[in-house]
Amino acid sequence: MSEIKIRNVLKGTIKTLDKGAVAGERVKNAYIRTRENAKQSVSPGEGSVESEAAEQLAGGAKAVGRRAVHPLGQQSQKAVKATKKHVSAIREQKRRTETVRESVRRFQEPASFPTDIPVKPPMQTRRRELAARKTVTGSGKHIKQKAMSTSDAAIKTAGRRIKTAQRSVKNAGQTIQTTAKTAQKTAQAAKATVKAVATGIKATVKATIAAVKAIIAAIAAGGWVAVVVIIVICLSGLIVGSCFGIFFSNEDSGSGLTMQSVVQEINDNYQQQIDTIKANTSYDVLELSGSRAVWPEALAVYAVKTTTDPGNAQEVATMDDSKKAILKDIFWQMNQISSRTETKTEEVMTETDDSHGNIVETKTTVTRTYLYITVSHKTAEEMADQYHFSADQRKQLAELLADENRSMWSAVLYGIGTGDGEIVTVALSQIGNVGGEPYWSWYGFNSRVEWCACFVSWCADQCGYIDAGVIPKFANVGTGEEWFKARGLWQDRSCEPRPGDIIFFDWAADGLDGKPDHVGIVEKVENGTVYTVEGNSDDACRERCYPLANSEILGYGMPRP
Repeated sequence: MSEIKIRNVLKGTIKTLDKGAVAGERVKNAYIRTRENAKQSVSPGEGSVESEAAEQLAGGAKAVGRRAVHPLGQQSQKAVKATKKHVSAIREQKRRTETVRESVRRFQEPASFPTDIPVKPPMQTRRRELAARKTVTGSGKHIKQKAMSTSDAAIKTAGRRIKTAQRSVKNAGQTIQTTAKTAQKTAQAAKATVKAVATGIKATVKATIAAVKAIIAAIAAGGWVAVVVIIVICLSGLIVGSCFGIFFSNEDSGSGLTMQSVVQEINDNYQQQIDTIKANTSYDVLELSGSRAVWPEALAVYAVKTTTDPGNAQEVATMDDSKKAILKDIFWQMNQISSRTETKTEEVMTETDDSHGNIVETKTTVTRTYLYITVSHKTAEEMADQYHFSADQRKQLAELLADENRSMWSAVLYGIGTGDGEIVTVALSQIGNVGGEPYWSWYGFNSRVEWCACFVSWCADQCGYIDAGVIPKFANVGTGEEWFKARGLWQDRSCEPRPGDIIFFDWAADGLDGKPDHVGIVEKVENGTVYTVEGNSDDACRERCYPLANSEILGYGMPRP
């Protein structure tokens, strides 16, 4: 009977069982680790891939939201949608992992097989183990890669959005700076414009006045188109509504009145008052003194007062009865005529002929009655004080009376520019003025002089003739005669003069010595008679007339404007 070796068999069996047990323990531990890894992969928590990705995404979205809320809001919503999809995938993977874990649990249940029998894990179980391990590992890697990829994409997109927002902010800043600079320049320009408003109006008026001067010259040259232009200028609201409208007041607006006609009417009233005093007074000797206010000053006061009257401001470019009354009132407040008589007993030396060719001087005592007529006037400055003009009103007054506006006043007062006969209009407007102060003071004398030549020069200056070289500025009658003769503009009394020629006299009382003693302005010639306007004729501006053949007429200066 053969020997049975049970020991060796048992020994081998035990070792085999030990190995099986060890293998089973290893499988158990592997699945425990797999389970823990799966829990960590599918359960959100601190340190997990999903948590880290979510935190990074949330942090990135928060940072982006602070800088570019609106542009990144849409991108964040897209990221959230993507994350939800990934979470759904993770949940699906979790479900699969639970299935694997359930399989492991069943595999680990006791009494599945005897412990004293060598057991080797089925091949199918090991395959499941490896598959589960790969699935869990792959799932973790996939989730981590997906989360990282999504997070990186979101962060990169957020970075791009931030850079875009920064560029937009930078551009907006530059735009704001540019706008601010433009606004500053605009404000400075506006400030400069506001600062120049007062002087701007003044400059506009001056420019208009200069243009009108040129237009007047064009009218004198026959440019009737200029008449239309000047009417348009008169319609300008700026000029008509200001005190400078006075420079356009010589047009009839339909009332039948012009500034020139009203001025002439007032001049006539002035002369009538003097004539009335003379007619109502018995006298032997008349002495006139003083002078009336010059018309530019009277009209300037009228223009400023009328256009700035707080109770009833009116334009002065037109004339009507109410405005005429205002002007008359101002004129008579500026001019006063007073008179008195005085009787004097005087010794008079008389000369008689004793019929033998001898001159006998006889002293006699006579009583004479003197009539003194005195004209006193107020200046524009004194009227400004009387009317309590403001500083602005005084500035307007000074501007109206500026030297450069003298020719404009000639257009207002006499309706003239330059040309034949205008000087006659000026001279006639001065009839009745006594004493000659406006003329000799204008010439530069500090006290009265024989002023007939000063009068002629003043009238010529009002027409612009002196500046044009048409008539000289002269105070000595002989100087005027020489000027015309030197230029071939002299004619003797045998010719017939025309209006505006300068007439020179050689008085018989001075011996008809061929030298000029007096000068005047030819008004007209009718029926062999020359009519003149003369200054310093009995110390007044008067009209005179002489036969053309009068021996006291020395000759004529014949200007050619």
